[in-house]
Amino acid sequence: MRLGILEDDATQISIYELLFSSTAKYQYQFFGTIASFLCALKQEKFDLLIIDWILPDGTAGEVLKWVRDSLKWHIPVICVTACNSESDVVNVLHMGADDYFVKSSRYFELLARIESLARRSQEKQAVTNLQFGSYEIDHENQAIIIAGKQVELTQKEFALTCYLFQNQNKLLSRVHLLEKIWGLAAEIDTRTVDTHISRIRHKLSFSSQNEWDVSTIYGYGYRLQQTRNTAIA
Repeated sequence: MRLGILEDDATQISIYELLFSSTAKYQYQFFGTIASFLCALKQEKFDLLIIDWILPDGTAGEVLKWVRDSLKWHIPVICVTACNSESDVVNVLHMGADDYFVKSSRYFELLARIESLARRSQEKQAVTNLQFGSYEIDHENQAIIIAGKQVELTQKEFALTCYLFQNQNKLLSRVHLLEKIWGLAAEIDTRTVDTHISRIRHKLSFSSQNEWDVSTIYGYGYRLQQTRNTAIA
């Protein structure tokens, strides 16, 4: 597995070298600036990116935006940060990171997160497009196609939509969705789920008047169901 690592702190780089050199499973390359990192991404292929949140020539948010705009969602990204407050974690994930890691002495946890993301990435690549009436799930481009028109979603919006379709007609609690999509148990307020449901309702035209609708079960969660209006103009 090839890792592209954006990190300028010498101590942190030494820790990574010790960690990743302990097994032949990883090949890795370090970059100290955003400029050198983006230049490499335009020319080389990596299987996973590790990005420090504090950078000398910009922000990790800028890097994430470029990666998602240019490389789409084909490559998993872990952001490494010294902050672990709820707002910091939410910010990292909303900007497009697949996962986050708080700097600590628990670096074998980072290895576990890398392995988990790698498995999920391979599973996504193996999945073909799925059709649900007029809605098609395009895994390669992380988009939903409705009656031939592509609707682009953020990573979490796409993951949430896929999970709802895969579990249609099932009542899913907010806590369950939080664990499955964000993998963070109760560390993030469940209003995060509500916000994402609201966004995909709008973007994908989920309503009782259209083909699919997400019903709200007050105080509990959501259910995706096909309505009687099975035709979309």
